[in-house]
Amino acid sequence: MIYEPREDSYLLESEVKKCARTKKVLDMGSGSGIQAQAAISAGAESVLAVDIDAESVKHLKKEGLTVKKSDLFDNVEGKFDLIIFNPPYLPQDSQEDKQSRKATTGGKEGDEVIVNFLKKASAHLENQGIILLLVSSLTPKKEIEKLLKTKKMKKTIIAKQKLFFELLEVWKIKNSHRGKLKGIL
Repeated sequence: MIYEPREDSYLLESEVKKCARTKKVLDMGSGSGIQAQAAISAGAESVLAVDIDAESVKHLKKEGLTVKKSDLFDNVEGKFDLIIFNPPYLPQDSQEDKQSRKATTGGKEGDEVIVNFLKKASAHLENQGIILLLVSSLTPKKEIEKLLKTKKMKKTIIAKQKLFFELLEVWKIKNSHRGKLKGIL
């Protein structure tokens, strides 16, 4: 199932357009390709779109994008200046149909996909690189915050949008030691 762009997609897209110029970009969970296309239109040096869903991969190839089928970073090589991810972030809802759940549910609690992504993301991020991550107020953040601290990564909320049932945020994540000289705090 191809995740059709919604409010979360458009909020993230506006930030991608600000950050992608001259960058080597990875669009994780590309879905319809909206973020990859935004990066290209912003002047990215290169863009790799990745998705686990075969239908999405086929669609992205038809759109002329460079694509890999991958479960998160399993089939991804190299490092990127910008990694974009609009993950499935909702807690599991037994009433939601299985097909739709693939695009929206981030695991039983809702944070599992993000945690798994962040565990592997730093290995694919250039030293000065950043991650743009879409997060919802419906997503538990305790484990995510703990992992960022463990990985010595810092998040900044760079965009927000209030919907009637949730608050969407775009997090800019980078290495917290970035740009610091040795011996200077």
